[in-house]
Amino acid sequence: MEESGLTIGDVARRTGVSVPRLRAWEARFGFPVPQRQPSGHRRYGAGDVAAIERVLREQEGGRSLASAIARASDAPGPAAPSVFGGLRHRHPALPAHVLPDRAMLAISRAIEDECLAAGAASLLAGCFQHERFYRRSERRWRELARTATTSVVFAEGLSERSQGAAPALVPLPASTALVREWAVVCDGPDVAAVLAGWERPAGDSAGEARHYEALWTADPAVVRDAALVALSLAAEHGGDRWSTIADELPPVVDDPTVALRRATSLTNRIVAYL
Repeated sequence: MEESGLTIGDVARRTGVSVPRLRAWEARFGFPVPQRQPSGHRRYGAGDVAAIERVLREQEGGRSLASAIARASDAPGPAAPSVFGGLRHRHPALPAHVLPDRAMLAISRAIEDECLAAGAASLLAGCFQHERFYRRSERRWRELARTATTSVVFAEGLSERSQGAAPALVPLPASTALVREWAVVCDGPDVAAVLAGWERPAGDSAGEARHYEALWTADPAVVRDAALVALSLAAEHGGDRWSTIADELPPVVDDPTVALRRATSLTNRIVAYL
């Protein structure tokens, strides 16, 4: 049966806003809000097109993207404060578990190894909370950055120390929610995986292990949403140059057989680390 409404490609052609950017707006700002068909496909109406065109006019008038979207939607939707926050908003059915830092490290290393084994990744992002945590993994991430198309690291107190192949460093203010987040996003044509978790407050026992409420998945559509949120956060904290990278991401590989193979490979690596 034919599904009514405009596809995201139709909207992109009518407005001049690319499909990756429309997805980035939806992941970051909850705008535009498509209708979901039984097949899961997005469908839009004429009102969505008009709202998007208003956003463009507001931006031409000098407003920021967030302000333009708030005015066009007549209701200011909160931007995703972190990768975990963005995924919980967009995919509330994703299961979350409380994991110790040892398990978080195992999953992170497994995702990083999958990226290295694939040979290249379109986008790689890591949230390390504080600079000292990133420095412990800096050698690995410099190697990851060597073949990644785009790589970015978030942490409080970051500063450049050396030249050569390295991820872009985005320092964070202490007040941002990202400072409590541990996240790894790898979104590419041959590998897709994300881990995101926020650190729970420490207990009263000295030396108690750090614990995180976390989720992880190899679903390529969810990973793409995580990548778009990460790019939006990079633009917010690291400058406008990040806002155009969403347009350069390749199409999502939405093949169930491929997704199962990737999930199996990632799970095997996690078990090996544990």
